[in-house]
Amino acid sequence: MNLFYTAHIIPNDKSFILDETESKHAIKVLRLGQKDIIHLIDGKGHFYEAEIIDAHPKKCEVKINQVKKEEKPKSYIHIAIAPTKNTDRIEWFVEKVTEIGISEITPIVCDHSERKVLKTDRLEKRAIAAMKQSLKAFLPKINEAISLKDFIQQTAKDENKMIAHCYQEEQKHLKEVYKTTQNCIILIGPEGDFSQQEVELAMKNNFTPISLGASRLRTETAGMVACHTINLLNE
Repeated sequence: MNLFYTAHIIPNDKSFILDETESKHAIKVLRLGQKDIIHLIDGKGHFYEAEIIDAHPKKCEVKINQVKKEEKPKSYIHIAIAPTKNTDRIEWFVEKVTEIGISEITPIVCDHSERKVLKTDRLEKRAIAAMKQSLKAFLPKINEAISLKDFIQQTAKDENKMIAHCYQEEQKHLKEVYKTTQNCIILIGPEGDFSQQEVELAMKNNFTPISLGASRLRTETAGMVACHTINLLNE
């Protein structure tokens, strides 16, 4: 099934015009034509079955035949992660956690961060492609990069907050700390880990230190493991 992303469609629409990119893909690349059936997603949890009524390569118009809603995720998963020096790796992270199931991603700039600037539009494109590939209808929210200190201040009133770090402490495994179906926020540090001061700041603001296992994981792997663990516990 080919899915077309249409962010501005609403469930009550009777017809809709695809943007130029999706129109070109449908008409020029896939060679679809009038009366062909296609499927749309809005990134907000809705699947649309539609029929092409005007096969224009720049403004393809469709008639909405049916709307279905994807089951809402059991919990809101928000991962705040330090961007990797190699942008391909953070883009890989976004792709994989979108496939697995995540609600929100915030890039955080830390003391040991080697990359402090990130193009979030590229991350969103990877997320859209992953949403289509995995046949999902929910697109995660991707925020602009923010300092760890500011992020901790912004989430001061939130609950179920965790920080994964590699310092030798008696932190429990994520699966022991997380309670199923709870919304959660998880901090994942850069390649050089959080600084000791950052860990202390997070803990003073009610972030629980956690482990993701015995292995020392790359940043993007740690983020994916955390996301997968929460989804697995919620099954």
